[in-house]
Amino acid sequence: MPATTRFAMKALAISASALALASAAPALAQVEEIVVTAQKVEENVQDVPIAVTAVSGERLDQNLVRSLENISTVVPSVSFRKGTTSANSAIVMRGVGTISFAIAAEPSVSTVVDGVVLSRSGQAFAELADLERLEVLRGPQGTLFGKNASAGLINIVSKGGTDTFQAEALAEAFEGNEYRLRAAISGPLAENLTARLTGFYGSFDGNITNVFGGRREDINGYERYGVRGIVDFDNGPARLRFIADYYRANDDCCADVTGITRGPVVDAELNLPGGVDIGEKQRFVNHNVVTRTRDRQWSLTANGDFDIGETHTLSVIAGYRNWFNEETREGDFLPRALVGFPETTDFGIVRTEQVSLEARIASDQSKPFFYQFGAFAWQSKNRQDFTRQVVSCATSNLPVDPRTGGRPCNLNDTANTLFPIATGDSDVTVNNYAIFGQATYRFTDQLSVIGGLRYTWDDLEFTHTRAPGVNARTGLPASGPGVLAVGAGGTVATGGNGTNTSRGQTDNGNLSGRAVIQFEPTQDVMFYGSYTRGYKGPAFNVFFNHVAPNNAVPISAELSDSFEIGMKSQFLDNRVQLNLAAFTVQYDGFQANNFVLVNGLLVSNLTNAGTVKSEGFEADLVVNPVEGLNLRASAAYADARVKRFNPNPQTNAPDARNGTRLPLAPEFVYTIGGDYTRDLGDVARLYLATDYRHTSTQFSDLGQLAANRIDPYGIWNASIGVSDPDDKYRLTFHIRNISDEGYVLLNLSNLQRLQIPRDVDRYVGVSLRVRTF
Repeated sequence: MPATTRFAMKALAISASALALASAAPALAQVEEIVVTAQKVEENVQDVPIAVTAVSGERLDQNLVRSLENISTVVPSVSFRKGTTSANSAIVMRGVGTISFAIAAEPSVSTVVDGVVLSRSGQAFAELADLERLEVLRGPQGTLFGKNASAGLINIVSKGGTDTFQAEALAEAFEGNEYRLRAAISGPLAENLTARLTGFYGSFDGNITNVFGGRREDINGYERYGVRGIVDFDNGPARLRFIADYYRANDDCCADVTGITRGPVVDAELNLPGGVDIGEKQRFVNHNVVTRTRDRQWSLTANGDFDIGETHTLSVIAGYRNWFNEETREGDFLPRALVGFPETTDFGIVRTEQVSLEARIASDQSKPFFYQFGAFAWQSKNRQDFTRQVVSCATSNLPVDPRTGGRPCNLNDTANTLFPIATGDSDVTVNNYAIFGQATYRFTDQLSVIGGLRYTWDDLEFTHTRAPGVNARTGLPASGPGVLAVGAGGTVATGGNGTNTSRGQTDNGNLSGRAVIQFEPTQDVMFYGSYTRGYKGPAFNVFFNHVAPNNAVPISAELSDSFEIGMKSQFLDNRVQLNLAAFTVQYDGFQANNFVLVNGLLVSNLTNAGTVKSEGFEADLVVNPVEGLNLRASAAYADARVKRFNPNPQTNAPDARNGTRLPLAPEFVYTIGGDYTRDLGDVARLYLATDYRHTSTQFSDLGQLAANRIDPYGIWNASIGVSDPDDKYRLTFHIRNISDEGYVLLNLSNLQRLQIPRDVDRYVGVSLRVRTF
């Protein structure tokens, strides 16, 4: 029996024994009260008429949620689209999300970090270190949070300073040479002034082996580190927070793995067993280029709350963020160029600078009528430099390789081997201005109405320059897979400007808002019904192979109409908490990526795909039957489908038939789990935790094609820990994917390109936490 299996059986046996002991304990527990800022003011999560899940930093640590990539571990309505690099990864909520490589398009699921909204999806995948909590707001949230929250929002709140000195350190080690370190100190600096400093480091060799050149190099790993400093000032009438952070990541991730036989020649080149489909069990590649991502981010945030008299508070948030992303991508997934099998390599750099300022005034929430209104200004400047180089040959004077049966291209034969190369440079500037307000009127202690409006003005412009492809060896014109023989400006004959530059500008105004009826028959039960008009601004399909005039036409704004009813409740002296929500959302002008062929190479193309609809329900249950025992269950059903598809024949986009499922939109996801804490006399304390998450069938791309199907899977995790009675020293053992369930995050071209996640195989680890409080 494998060691990890023996460990799992022992852990589960101990868990069962502990739960049996718990049943005899007195029923004194209550569900923890969590304060959130889902409506820009502090409220008990149970009083907020929005489908929101709040997860404490303690629980994130317990579930090893270290980035938004594995947030679905604790929130079933969220899924993650893993791209080859962080720049083309995305978050999907209730089956809806913008999956785009274009730097002139924004996400549908917004990420807000300490009050500052992020402009690009790739910025959101930094480490989640030393958090107070993480809030997931489902459905359109644009009234208070802005335009790029048309499908939902993730609000990240960092821990701040403390009135007493505190220090904490966390060290973790897992199979596969994965290590993590984190340390934080906080305390008073002077009267009314406190601070917190957090640093972290993590590294992982990887779970895929690259056998190129006879070596065995581990890839799909990472090295990440960062630091964050927070200074808090609080003298009562004024509360100020200043934040500075710095983050770097060097990921050799993520290689597209081939999981299906592709014929005897390619199989032999990849060292695959001929004629055998391995699927998600594949753990090695044979790539001459390792796909890599290098990220560097830093930011400055200033946040102030000022009491105005006894009835109003002025809040101001100013933020600056700087993001640098560099990618190297293997495009052909083979070790060399062969006759009939070109080699493609991509290099890209994205630089993003954003500044934002928000000011709002909120009245006293204890009054029957209270409100908040404010203004918002935001600018994002983005530059992308992208180079694609190709090696291709239709014939070769080199002999056939007797081992593989493939004939290599002769790299010294410039007559028969071509080396097409081209570089695209893109500059995109986005300006966004808004005024907004929301008011609540309590007719009685039981009945309230909420109304909110936001007027948004967007201004978007781009310049994209790319010359026709040339031969890297000779400088003569040359084209190849993904390298065009026409410049970005297009030809005059096809309506372009005949140059290498394409430009575009668009602006748009929008009035969106929400209306809510809230009814509280008792202090512990709340019902609500809401209508929300969501909005996401216009976009341009600015990408490497952009050609005017077709790609220079603006992608229209995305509008959504959302209806939601819900219940939030607590029973049995707050030992049971049950929240329910049912929703239906229709998106018109849905901005989506289609994969199209450009000279035989599969590339992405952003379009207004048409109208889509997502409808379903969500349920969250928390039970604290006895002291120390927390049981949780969550379920999310979302039927997200194309309602009416608008194919564009000029883009060679595939036709997503009406009624087909949206990409990465499983219909049903559920999680069950719990944790138990028990004192072992006066010498130690025991901690047990387990969770299971099941995800139903989904598809990687529009069209619901069998070639892009992702089979259902379930992941079961557990941990057991022990600490001293004061919990200053805690040692925890973890086991991930106990049942060794195989699955993939992405399946393109019928298993020819698979994204294999970290926890696809069972692995174990250990955590040691030391703190002074």
